[in-house]
Order: sequence, then structure tokens, then C-alpha cells
Amino acid sequence: MGGTKKVSPAKQEKSQGAKDSKKGKKDRGEGGPAKAEITVMVNEQQAMKIIKNAKVVTAHDLARQTGVKISAANTFLKESVKKGTTKRVGGYSGHYIYQVVSS
Repeated sequence: MGGTKKVSPAKQEKSQGAKDSKKGKKDRGEGGPAKAEITVMVNEQQAMKIIKNAKVVTAHDLARQTGVKISAANTFLKESVKKGTTKRVGGYSGHYIYQVVSS
């Protein structure tokens, strides 16, 4: 009684075309040239000048003024805290406020 449904010729062509296109694709992890790693560095002198002239600074402020991505500015600020040139004075949930360490 129950059998397979008859498929129209148009649907057969579409399904065959989909199978053919799947065969031609490679796994994404294999072959091809490796992607180049791009590193963006913040100009340390320019960034320290901005931090010293401001009362406080955020990663967003620093990124906007130096023309780099927020992640690069955030990394710079974290590194400068480790070096002891700046300190974290406020903020929450990853949105911190930094201030230059007064000597």
C-alpha cells in the first residue's frame, strides 16, 4: 500500500544538482593557503600622551583617539596596568576606567 512518492522531473534535477555541488566542496579545515595573522599595535607614545592629558580614560576613548580597534586599546591598557604606568580606578563588567599613576 504505502510506497515512495513519485518525484517530478524538476525536483529530480534539483536534488541531483544539490548532490553534485556537495561533492565539489572541500572540508573547511583542509588545504588552501593559511590566513595571515594581522596584529594591530597601539603607538605607545601617542597612547601615553592621551592618557596623561586626560583625567581618566576608557578603552573606547583610547581606541577612538588612536584609531585602533577597542580590543587593541583594551589590551594596551591591561598591559600598562601590569607595567605599573596606569591603574584601574573604576568601572564594571569589562568596561573599566583607567588613570595614569602619579609619580
